[in-house]
Amino acid sequence: MQVVVTHKSTDFDAIASMIAASLIYPGVKCVLPKILNPNVKAFLSIHKDIFSFYPLDTNEYQSIERLIVVDTNSWMRIDEMGNIRKNDIEVILWDHHEPADIQPNWKCQQDMGANITLLMREIISRDIQVSPIFATLFLLGLYEDTGNLTFPSVKADDAYTAGYLLDQKADLQILSTFLRPMYGELQKNILFEMLKTTRRQKIKGFSIDINKQEIKGHINGLALVVSMYREILNLDAAFGIFIDKERDRCIVIARSNHEDLNMGNLMRSMRGGGHPGAGSAMLKSISADAVEEMIIELIKGNQQSSIQVTDIMSYPVHTVSPDMSMEKLLNFLKEKKCTGVPVIQDGKIVGVISKRDFNKVRKSSQMKSPVKAFMNTQPITIASDRSPMEAAKMMIKYDIGRLPVIENDQMVGIVSRTDAMLYFYDLLPD
Repeated sequence: MQVVVTHKSTDFDAIASMIAASLIYPGVKCVLPKILNPNVKAFLSIHKDIFSFYPLDTNEYQSIERLIVVDTNSWMRIDEMGNIRKNDIEVILWDHHEPADIQPNWKCQQDMGANITLLMREIISRDIQVSPIFATLFLLGLYEDTGNLTFPSVKADDAYTAGYLLDQKADLQILSTFLRPMYGELQKNILFEMLKTTRRQKIKGFSIDINKQEIKGHINGLALVVSMYREILNLDAAFGIFIDKERDRCIVIARSNHEDLNMGNLMRSMRGGGHPGAGSAMLKSISADAVEEMIIELIKGNQQSSIQVTDIMSYPVHTVSPDMSMEKLLNFLKEKKCTGVPVIQDGKIVGVISKRDFNKVRKSSQMKSPVKAFMNTQPITIASDRSPMEAAKMMIKYDIGRLPVIENDQMVGIVSRTDAMLYFYDLLPD
């Protein structure tokens, strides 16, 4: 017997990957976990005559010769199926997360926005026909895991797969129906309680909130609640610790919009999983306070290394003094072929002056006035250890073309829109 399994709290990408595996491995039996995403459960209840799943009994475990695992590489995440590990079973893995503890005989494991993209690549190469309803399910999985192709994890292969599935008549109307978030009175009440107990804190320069709430029984939509909570408070990252005393467990849900805070990595350290912007973990027999301490220590010690603005900034920097005349400044900008410069006094930045500030000059006599009369005295700067993404966001927010880079109260360089764009479009020299 060959069986395909996936992670519990099964989402559309996982279900799509299971069904895709059944096309690649004819005769495979798809075994559903006990816990499904509510939207997935609703979808399958309507389409139960189209997609068949096998109710595997525990006494059949010994009959399994091949186990195909999709959309996870952790034994803990596949329910009691994780207990069927044995030496003579062939394990095949299709997964788009970072490696965990499943050691397969064969694997297709690659960083991709959605797991279904990996299986669709195989289906397309084999010229296996995909019906419109199968294409719709596959596109549901792809869109859900990539935020309609908007998440940073999206790859070109994901976009190509989406186009292929649309060519196979995937129904976008069905997608809009089943990708609606589950948000009702219960979720609203939890969000309200979270907002009443906000405890924003700075950890390693990031704006973080770790919120603890007691819940009773299974509650849908907690991930949406944490996402909304993070957005409302404009946090770099939000963590919801939901305490289920009856089952002696803590559910941790994490959301981030900062590239230097990888929620998937953090949650994997807590035996969970996820992606850079979203992750979750289930912890048994542990206090919420201990979970909070664990999260704080992980952020302090395990934030991923990444490119910093010091890696893309320009230096040395052209600067002027606050006493230089506007007339001399104009010639200086022309000579240096730049549109603006920091203003430095006693070694510290006191302002920024740019060509747009000449719009404030009303009379020709004002060209003799010093730069300090027209400069911006509240310059927007960025710390040397921040990321290019944060620099780009600041330039967009404040509509400025350059950011002085500060380290130990001294300007060490400047990052411009051009520097950021060269980085994002991978045009920096080797």
